[in-house]
Amino acid sequence: MRGYFITFEGPDGAGKTTQIDLLRKYLLDKGLDVVVTREPGGTPISEAIRGIILDTDHSEMDPITEMYLYAASRAQHVGQLIAPALRQGKIVLCDRFVDSSIAYQGAGRGLGMKMVEEINRAALQGIMPDITLFFDIDPEKGLIRGRKRDRKADRLELENIDFHREVYKGFCKLCHMYPERFRRIKADGDIMEIHRQIINEIEQLPKYGK
Repeated sequence: MRGYFITFEGPDGAGKTTQIDLLRKYLLDKGLDVVVTREPGGTPISEAIRGIILDTDHSEMDPITEMYLYAASRAQHVGQLIAPALRQGKIVLCDRFVDSSIAYQGAGRGLGMKMVEEINRAALQGIMPDITLFFDIDPEKGLIRGRKRDRKADRLELENIDFHREVYKGFCKLCHMYPERFRRIKADGDIMEIHRQIINEIEQLPKYGK
């Protein structure tokens, strides 16, 4: 039985990490086998590429280089971790996936959403999320939230607000393009209210595998 692939998308500071942990615990309590991962990252090679992409010392990185690095990280991630976990019938929860590339590099960097989709086609190896939870929050609110975190902001988080607004528009466009897959989560409420929205969406799905 194939597993179930759930991705979490949204602007920086939307609160995805907290909600992924809550959903993981919820699914584990049901006796389900859950894998939590992230992009860029998830495997040693992909994490090494993440370090290059998000390093604030690499401000000179060309947007096309950035796009290809994300795709390379994703190819390794899918091949080494995501695809095998799904074949084993596991539920995979992933903090960001290809939709982030389409929104950040396609819309935010202005490379074009269609081009980024095409570049990532081989990297995906036929794997797409069963459901994508879009954490809908004003990008300015998200950035304010993000600044409260106890860690240094990465290279993309340090981009100006105009960039983050374009990224948000890109995500909204994806929601309209793929309504069968995307679910909007109002992400400006309290933690448990957001968690209840997510559980409501999850409980309407076929039972986590097919």
